[in-house]
Amino acid sequence: MPIKIAEISCGTEWSGVQDELEKAADLVGAKLITPEIDLDYIKEAVNEFGLEVASPNLKLMIARALSIARGDTEADSVFIVSCFRCAEGMIVRHALRKYIEETGLPVIMYSITEMPKIGELLIRMEALTTVVERKALLAREKQQGLTLGIDSGSSTTKAVVMKDNEIIGYHWDRTYDVVGSASKVREKALEAAGVTLKDIEGLAVTGYGRFTVGKELKAQLTQEELTVVSKGAVYLADRQRGEATVVDIGGLDNKVITLLNGIPDAFTVGGLCAGASGRFLEIAAHRLGKDILEFGEIATKGKIGTVSMDSYCSIFGMQDLVSALAEGKAEADVAAAACRSVAEQVFEQQLQEIDLREPILEVGGTSLLKGLVQQMKAVLGREIIVPPYSQFCGAVGAAVLVSGLL
Repeated sequence: MPIKIAEISCGTEWSGVQDELEKAADLVGAKLITPEIDLDYIKEAVNEFGLEVASPNLKLMIARALSIARGDTEADSVFIVSCFRCAEGMIVRHALRKYIEETGLPVIMYSITEMPKIGELLIRMEALTTVVERKALLAREKQQGLTLGIDSGSSTTKAVVMKDNEIIGYHWDRTYDVVGSASKVREKALEAAGVTLKDIEGLAVTGYGRFTVGKELKAQLTQEELTVVSKGAVYLADRQRGEATVVDIGGLDNKVITLLNGIPDAFTVGGLCAGASGRFLEIAAHRLGKDILEFGEIATKGKIGTVSMDSYCSIFGMQDLVSALAEGKAEADVAAAACRSVAEQVFEQQLQEIDLREPILEVGGTSLLKGLVQQMKAVLGREIIVPPYSQFCGAVGAAVLVSGLL
């Protein structure tokens, strides 16, 4: 029986998103449903919810959410969608997320900014179905046997070999040809571990190139990165019990995931521009003539407030950076401003969409940039944990999860 994903949305028909939503649900073998309600139900629901809105479509969203929460509509997970530019829609979206989360159903939100690509919707649908169908697998706390995890990311490809709950080999490289890069890091990781491919009992692939790489390398598990990264994060940080929040500022987009006992229950993916991602910091480091890790170190010594930078758009952000350098601003101050700008954009664009739960775990390649971690702490006003092997989080999660299939 297909997983039922309840759609609570506004504007998906006129924006052209509805057809893409249905395609994405179909690709992951799920069924997209919308609660059926009448006008009297809508009036009753809006009064009960206590949030006055002008839009009839938003009133309909509220009623459909209450139908799910009351149990009048059966659903396995919930997808909340509204327009990013609508302030009233944003308020309703967040209020409904908090309300539905109390039911224990996994929830994901999506803000319509432009015509989305199918892949942007697919990762969200796939994560929702995974949380429902493979809850026992996601709850796995230890790795067993000899397994290999590969994370085919947008910027880098990582591989990790694990044996009986220990990392024994790893390697990473730039992503060029996805299969070629995956094959290269696989062989290097195996060599570092002192084993051969024939010894491997389970292979799992995640990341942007997961479908192509998974098929080519005959992986036993091909999984989206939301659930895999979250598993790797809590595993490496030894925070698999209780609550946690995982922040992964990636090369092209960002992921923020909240978990309970190692299982995702809410997540947000994206960002309005690469200016709020690791790619912007990579460009900034290049402009300063620094290695990316050196850039992160220099940023810890800079003063915030001496350089104004807006990375809402990567192009405008670079204009600010170039202007600051032309004015003779110190490199450390410029680097710190770039890190602060990314941290603020992640906070404004994504961390508003979830309830932060401590501990906060920062992972991915950008978690190695000390200046960025420093600014994330400053913006959030909370401590952040960077676990060991944080840049290999996706590959580690993949290796742990596939061991549950042995």
